[in-house]
Amino acid sequence: MELEKTADGSYTLFVPELDEHYHSVKGALTESEHIFINMGLKHSSAKEPNILEIGFGTGLNAFLTSLEAKKENRNIRYTTIEKYPLEMDIIKHLDYPELIAPTEKEMFYSIHTAEWNTPQKISENFIIEKIKGDFTDFKFRKGYDIIYFDAFAPEKQPEMWSQELFNNLYDVLNNNGILTTYCAKGSVRRMLKEAGFSVERLAGPPGGKREILRGTKLFTD
Repeated sequence: MELEKTADGSYTLFVPELDEHYHSVKGALTESEHIFINMGLKHSSAKEPNILEIGFGTGLNAFLTSLEAKKENRNIRYTTIEKYPLEMDIIKHLDYPELIAPTEKEMFYSIHTAEWNTPQKISENFIIEKIKGDFTDFKFRKGYDIIYFDAFAPEKQPEMWSQELFNNLYDVLNNNGILTTYCAKGSVRRMLKEAGFSVERLAGPPGGKREILRGTKLFTD
């Protein structure tokens, strides 16, 4: 695991075994803010969104979401699943609070030190449940409003990008729920459509990928 600075000054991790980064080298923070906060959380009409994240990773998406919950005084329940949690010394070297919100270091580390597999209240507006497990065989409860799909790329972890799994994610979403992902491959778009999503191609983050995808589970009687 290697620490690498991205174009916007934030850090990501490089995994030599997969020849893959945790985030875009064009900007880890820029990518997460655009795809999951601006195109996901801020797009949701749910007053108190219930979020599911596929791939906790560095905790950047969870931290940004907790900051948004506090800023907007919007109650958020956040469930995230990770098979290979990172060690705390790696988390400290990423140093996200110093770049993003120096006054919220305690909240960032509370997210990372929260006990696994049980809901933990991090702040007045943010509850997190970190699940240590394998997304490909985990049975999620229904009732999510937003899904952040942030697994490694399909060519690196093809088992995370199957029709059956997207069908399952569609099933656990509430009506008008949304799924956002950085991956805009045609094969992924077709799987989302096959699962039942109404799929949009959206502009990617500034300086990064040209397109991302957002799928919506349209309301049906």
